[in-house]
Amino acid sequence: MRYLRLCLILPALAFHEADATASQLASRGYVVLPEPQNVALGAGDFRFGPAWSVQRKGVAANDIAVTSLAEGLKSRFHLPAPGGGAGAVQVTLAIAPGSVSIGEALDSDKAALAAQAYRLELAPGHVTITANEVSGLFYGVQTLLQLIAPHNDGWLRLPVGQIVDWPDLRLRQIYWDAAHHLDRPETLRDAIRQAAFYKINGFVIKLEGHFQYKSVPALVEPYVLTPAELQSLTDYALARHVQLVPYVDGPAHIAFILKHPEYAKLRAFPDSNYEGCATNPDFYKLLLGMFQDLLQANRGVQYFFLSTDEAYYVGLANNSQCDEATQAGKLGSVGRVLAEFLTKTANWLHDRGRTVVFWGEYPLQPGDIESLPRHLVNGETYGPRFDPLFAKHGIRSMIYTSTQGEERHFPEYVLLPADERLHPRRSGAVERVEGVARKIASDPARNSANVIGAINAGWADSGLHPETFWLGYAAGTAAAWKPAADAQESVNAFYRLFYGPHALDIERIYRLMSWQAQFWSDSWETGPSQARKPIWGNSNSIFNPKRPAQDQFLPLPQAPTAELGYSTKWSADNARRLQLAATYLSQNDELLGLLKDNLRRADFNRYNLEVFLSIARLCRHNLEMLADLGRMDTLLVSAASASGNGQPGQAVAAADQALAVAQGIRRRRNTVLREITATWYRNWYPRVQAANGRRFLHELDDVKDHPGDRTVDLSYQLLREVLLPFGEWVERIREARNRYAGAYDYPANNQAFDWKNLASVE
Repeated sequence: MRYLRLCLILPALAFHEADATASQLASRGYVVLPEPQNVALGAGDFRFGPAWSVQRKGVAANDIAVTSLAEGLKSRFHLPAPGGGAGAVQVTLAIAPGSVSIGEALDSDKAALAAQAYRLELAPGHVTITANEVSGLFYGVQTLLQLIAPHNDGWLRLPVGQIVDWPDLRLRQIYWDAAHHLDRPETLRDAIRQAAFYKINGFVIKLEGHFQYKSVPALVEPYVLTPAELQSLTDYALARHVQLVPYVDGPAHIAFILKHPEYAKLRAFPDSNYEGCATNPDFYKLLLGMFQDLLQANRGVQYFFLSTDEAYYVGLANNSQCDEATQAGKLGSVGRVLAEFLTKTANWLHDRGRTVVFWGEYPLQPGDIESLPRHLVNGETYGPRFDPLFAKHGIRSMIYTSTQGEERHFPEYVLLPADERLHPRRSGAVERVEGVARKIASDPARNSANVIGAINAGWADSGLHPETFWLGYAAGTAAAWKPAADAQESVNAFYRLFYGPHALDIERIYRLMSWQAQFWSDSWETGPSQARKPIWGNSNSIFNPKRPAQDQFLPLPQAPTAELGYSTKWSADNARRLQLAATYLSQNDELLGLLKDNLRRADFNRYNLEVFLSIARLCRHNLEMLADLGRMDTLLVSAASASGNGQPGQAVAAADQALAVAQGIRRRRNTVLREITATWYRNWYPRVQAANGRRFLHELDDVKDHPGDRTVDLSYQLLREVLLPFGEWVERIREARNRYAGAYDYPANNQAFDWKNLASVE
């Protein structure tokens, strides 16, 4: 359901398209993300640097605004530390409470918004940033760092003028999914710094078993964040006015807990690891122990995400180890059982100083809202039947949106044209940044709920690398600062700020990456899985019996007969698939060229492009595999023709060529996996079965398909190929070839073909 929220709501929105006219800043060649609220530019520009000095008024020497300014000028523009001398530009940083007035904004807490406001005054030789509080000063510095632009005369330039700026919503959060991988602490630190640069002030992190819990040691995976590391990251974030917010699921989405034999007794249903028993005191004891472990390593943070996401079956259990149905009868609804769960857990967190954010969704019904604690914050808006009632009850809301949902490899930043697909696009699909911006700017709840923020999620269940999310995170969430901003202008600003002024054709890279990833999924068929366990249920019902999971597959040609007879319509039946693969292979050539070129050109975030390059090569392997299947089909036709014409030497040679093509497919697949692993593990801890004296229990979710969790290592990226009976088909080709060759005294082909071996590249 969480993946579909955006798709279901957006088509109904009455969204006023932003004026195509460029903003004042963009029309002058400057970019700031998010776009400021009030810009008044004068005539002309002036030089900034290389000499500069800083003056502080009411600002501590070690304030993050001061250090961030110096660090940013050094890292982005190679300017020396502040000094003075002739021609030095003086930067004045001032905190003066009440000095910056804010204008129109949705959030009703104007004091919270004013704390983040700033005024930036720009004149030759002088730059002044004034703010009411330290967070506003920090945001003013980020705007200055973004605004400085290289000029074609070789100097850095700033426009003459004034910017007065404040956010529309006090909370602008992104969700970082580390459930199925763990970023190294230095990577998370860089991500937090990156978020702060774009005025994102909430970094919601889902760790699952990637934290060193003291209370539940069975959950602790081979690689984790220690309490000291989490606290260090928390402190780093808080210094930059970012809340590092823990995210814990319950009562549903907790296969990472309930898969363990030690905790199977806490299941709502004994045969499902998806949902815990909301009437079992031991279940609460486990959760509260986890909460306490996290709180002790996350001191200083105000919020806690208690995800009640997709608790489909709460209130339904009636079995030997869990009776929720009786409690639902007493309370009057299954939604009241969920409300009781929230009351117990959220009140415990609230008593310890945390503001709890939850998902106020099914099975809650409008009549259940009054039973919820008023101190909660609803992490999503849920429509006209619900939103006004949450507001009336005193529960504040956030606008939920998503940079990614179920896509594989890369978010749908640009949709694949319908006439260049094999299969129909899913209903309601929207291009991600435009969709995120529209949702935040035009959600009907802006008029009916007490909206205090927005959260933009990048779900990693599909195994995407978080580097693919930054465009959506930065350009989409910018609408929570200024909802009237043009989404495309935000995208263009991101390209320049994230990669630097020397990068070229970044828009084309994102377009091609989007198309390549979509065709990777679209180029295969989907059907019942022969390899994964059945699914226990979905949002509508519990399945009895369980239903097959779905996997992707490719139709393979028939194998030849003993006489190398081969009659197939495979190439004809797959003509459209092969035609599109050839088209996208040509585009992949262009994409690889652009990525390699920008690896040399980009000023910043080159690792991001290396990740993109690894994904592009993965997509290329799929395209080349499709083409190679066509080649094998053609070679087998040639072998059959030669056999029929009494040309055994040519027949055997054609069959051998087909087998060599198969070997090439396997070799290339394994090489791609090796390259992805080498690239991704530079910023991730390895995904392994055992390390550091701990083991990872690999057991799939009984309800949800998480492709990123289908294997222990990164081979989930290529699992559909491993599951394809390609090895058996190749072996039948080899057997037919050898029988035929033996009849004509040709030597046997005994070259091994271990399709499931992902290690060898020989």
